[in-house]
Amino acid sequence: MTIALQYTNITVNDVDEALGFYRDALGLEVQNDVSSGEYRWVTLGSAEQPGLGIVLSAPHAGRSKADGDTMQELLTKGVLPLTVFRTDDVDALFETVRASGAEVLQEPMDQGWGPRDCAFRDPSGNTVRVAQAPAA
Repeated sequence: MTIALQYTNITVNDVDEALGFYRDALGLEVQNDVSSGEYRWVTLGSAEQPGLGIVLSAPHAGRSKADGDTMQELLTKGVLPLTVFRTDDVDALFETVRASGAEVLQEPMDQGWGPRDCAFRDPSGNTVRVAQAPAA
């Protein structure tokens, strides 16, 4: 038996604004864009990990009013779980993302536990880290 992650969700205030970060700055590709009423779910991925998608959606998309309100509160507080991406050149990706105007939380640095990484906030305030494995 095998098991693998297929999708993970990132809650954002504005899907179009988030695309400017995840698609344009990080370089992910739009795989699917589904609308239902006033809500959208946009799946992004990369050729390096086929079959793995990141789904962007608003707090109330597919949730009850009460649950959507709770998600909105958590998003506004900046306490939703962070997302960590992997790259083979963290310094180059950092410069691309910084040039997009994203809020920098940490410039690239070597971590004591191994990777070199950096951190940003997406337009909705989610923490996004990008890591590069240490040289072998």
